[in-house]
Amino acid sequence: MKTPAQLARRADKAWVLAAIRRIEADFQRSSDTHLIPLPLAGFPGVDLYLKDESSHPTGSLKHRLARSLFLYALCNGWLREGSTVVEASSGSTAVSEAYFSRLVGLPFLAVMPASTSREKITAIEFQGGRCHLIDDPMSIYNEAQRMADKLGGHYLDQFTYAERATDWRSNNNIAESIFEQMRLEKYPVPSWLVSSAGTGGTVATLGRYVRYRARPTRVCAADAEFSVFFEHYRKRDPELRLYEGSRIEGIGRPRVEASFLPEVIDAMVKVPDVWSVAAMYELSARLGRGVGPSTGTNLIAALACMDEMRASGESGSVVTLLCDAGQRYADTYYSEGWLQRAGLNCAGERIAVAASLDSGEIATPLAASWQSAGDLSDGD
Repeated sequence: MKTPAQLARRADKAWVLAAIRRIEADFQRSSDTHLIPLPLAGFPGVDLYLKDESSHPTGSLKHRLARSLFLYALCNGWLREGSTVVEASSGSTAVSEAYFSRLVGLPFLAVMPASTSREKITAIEFQGGRCHLIDDPMSIYNEAQRMADKLGGHYLDQFTYAERATDWRSNNNIAESIFEQMRLEKYPVPSWLVSSAGTGGTVATLGRYVRYRARPTRVCAADAEFSVFFEHYRKRDPELRLYEGSRIEGIGRPRVEASFLPEVIDAMVKVPDVWSVAAMYELSARLGRGVGPSTGTNLIAALACMDEMRASGESGSVVTLLCDAGQRYADTYYSEGWLQRAGLNCAGERIAVAASLDSGEIATPLAASWQSAGDLSDGD
């Protein structure tokens, strides 16, 4: 005869195994994301590709992270039937986590800055999640833990666990997927992989994977204007703080996060927000569909890598990420009124981005705007 405690443990394990099966079945139903070439006449010896993460079921790169965080929490015994899942997020991760919470039958609460776009809040609510908005972006961590304790739930804590929850060796992680899709291209081993940093988990996966597979590929991390990651990369100061949040949703942080690993990054580019938005608009026009602002940040950093290749006479390929689609930002980055209020009108900058892409010569104001470190900077 089993004791009540033994029966309870057996029931808990059965629920966990069923939840993992649901997540794995969902993965099997989903195809890989597309790798899109972007021909650029100004760079005849360099091929640029966009890994289109907007085609995930929840519409962004964060779908991969949310899946990994849920599997990590389930396998560690941190999630149980009926427990509330809580996350601190600026939007996209919470959308994806709300999706997985509903998939396994758990309530979800997102603690987010009050500046988060209405479209992302609506997307979280559509997936069955609830949103708890606060004014101070530095307080979302403590508030998320407080709410998890209050509700008897579990705080997923993407900013701590992103780099360790992701299986960077295999399991079709984003790096493995890129290399497999590049296999038949003219330059199958990319010279550069470029990704912006939100938690740092994607950049960590890229950096670890190329070392694990002994690839010569270099990894460049792109950072937003109001973020500490770039300065931390240069100075290795874990106490860096900003007291305002990033204006480029989903990337940049006001403090150094545990998942950001500078040692696996070969270079960094810090991009002013107005240039990220300008690149977002120009890329959207060239693709015939809207992209989010962090994709604009990625494009500027990719341009810095391509400019370095052109200057050194190197041919090859560069792969960066299309993080999410533009429809999530209809009331913000795609609103003239919002851009005006935010000081992000970018008509002149967009012309400079277009000229740089078409000529292969980086326009002077654009070249003067970004900061670079590591393999992209002679001084570092």
